[in-house]
Amino acid sequence: MKRVATSLVLIPLVVWVVLAAPFWVFAAVLAAVGLLAFHEFDQIAKAQGITPAGWPGMAAGIALLFAPEPFIIAALTALAAMTIALRVRDLTSALPSASVFLLGVIYIFGAWRCAIGLREIDPHWLMIALLVSWAGDTAALYIGRAFGKHTLAPRVSPAKTWEGSAGSVAGAMLAAGIYAHYLIPPAPLGAVLALAAAANIAGQMGDLCESAFKRGAGMKDSGTMLPGHGGWLDRIDSSLFSVPVVYATLVFILNHVHV
Repeated sequence: MKRVATSLVLIPLVVWVVLAAPFWVFAAVLAAVGLLAFHEFDQIAKAQGITPAGWPGMAAGIALLFAPEPFIIAALTALAAMTIALRVRDLTSALPSASVFLLGVIYIFGAWRCAIGLREIDPHWLMIALLVSWAGDTAALYIGRAFGKHTLAPRVSPAKTWEGSAGSVAGAMLAAGIYAHYLIPPAPLGAVLALAAAANIAGQMGDLCESAFKRGAGMKDSGTMLPGHGGWLDRIDSSLFSVPVVYATLVFILNHVHV
C-alpha cells in the first residue's frame, strides 16, 4: 500500500517536471535527486569498507550535470578522484576509493546529463525512457508472481524470474508503443518497439547491478526516504541505464540522418 501511495504522488510530479516544468525546475529536480542518490551510493560503498566520495563527489557530479563540456569534466573527475584517494590511510584502499568516486559521478550524474539531452530533443522521448522502466516493473511484478518459475539471477536477486523479465520487456514495448502512437506520431512503430525493448533490458540490468552492490554491502535498500520503494537510488536505478540507451540511440539516428 505504501508503494502505491508513493507512486501516486511521484508519477504525476515527474510527468509534469519532464513535460511541462520550466527548465530551471527540471534541472533543480535532477540535481536534487542526483545528490540524494549519490549520497546513498556513497553509503553502499562505505558499508563495504570503501572511503566514500562525500562532498567532492557531489560537486563533481553537479559540474558534470551542467558544464558545457561534459567530457572534459569527466576526465577531470577521474584525475580528482585519484588525487583525493591519496588521503586514505591504507593505500590498498586508494584504488577502490578512486574507482567508487568516478563510478558514482558517471553512473548517476552522467545518466542525468543524458536526460537533459533527451528533453532538449523532445520531452516525450525522455518520458518513454522513464516509462519503459515504470511499465516494465509493473508487468514484471504481476507476471512474475503468476508465472515465474525460473530464477533470473539467484545470487543477486532471488525473487526475479525469466518469466517476469520477459513480461517486463513486453509491458515496456506495449506502453511505449501506445505512448508514441499518440504523442510522437512521426516515430516508426517498429523503431519505437525495438528501442523500448533495448531500454527496458538495460533498465533491468541497472536494477540487477544496484541489487548486487547492495547485497555486497549487506543492505536491503539504498535508503528509507521513499515508503515502499526504499531510497532514491532504488527508485531510479533502472532509469539510470535506460535513459542513456535511449539518448545514445536517438543521437546516433539524428547524426546519421544529418549525414
